[in-house]
Amino acid sequence: MRSLAKRWLLPFLDPRRLLLIFRVPRFWAELRTYKCRSSSEQVLLADTYPCLTDRTSTTPFDPHYFYQGAWIARKLAGSNPTRHVDVGSSVLTISVLSGHVPTIFLDYRPLAVGLPGLGSIAASVSGLPFADGSISSLSCLHVIEHIGLGRYGDPIDPDGTFRALDELQRVTSRGGRLYLSVPVGRERVCFNAHRVLCPDTVLQRLNAMELISFSLVDDEGRYHPDCDVSCAGQLDYGCGLFELSKH
Repeated sequence: MRSLAKRWLLPFLDPRRLLLIFRVPRFWAELRTYKCRSSSEQVLLADTYPCLTDRTSTTPFDPHYFYQGAWIARKLAGSNPTRHVDVGSSVLTISVLSGHVPTIFLDYRPLAVGLPGLGSIAASVSGLPFADGSISSLSCLHVIEHIGLGRYGDPIDPDGTFRALDELQRVTSRGGRLYLSVPVGRERVCFNAHRVLCPDTVLQRLNAMELISFSLVDDEGRYHPDCDVSCAGQLDYGCGLFELSKH
């Protein structure tokens, strides 16, 4: 019940933000100190910009997105494709990858940028605008679990995740690589945020593909490279990283 209450309350009222009021006195004290030590620089009240959440003992990061970005970068450095296609992954990751590999990025919500080495197409993973077996290097990271839940304006479709898997398999060429990440653990729908899948469910749907390697981010945010898919069996919300090749 505590977890349920948290998921329902936080979108409307985040009590953690209310606690920031206790950090305001330090902000004003440090502003006064800065002004006293600055002999020539004027700091206007209208220009103050309180940043009250960044004073942490370590650099914070999202383990799923951090490790999956590191994973795909290393995979592409090893395979060195002449062109790579990505469907809906983190745009920060894709902006970096496109500096080394010419990349086509597809998303239901098109990416409106101009960047050498990066092309953008508006499309849905449920209906990719590519011929069968035409993509030799393809990624889709932390995307398919959202399809069909309406979170990003896409149509409601209980089979959306599975249609997306079918499409990714369809367009991958024989011998080509598909790099896929998805939440893994206790299988369920967390409407309307995401699905969590058992790795076997993913592999059974991608029945024309062979698993080349599997890596994992566990519930504690620890990274396990090149492990067995069975390691995800007891998780609640991990991140499974699948490298697959089409037969």
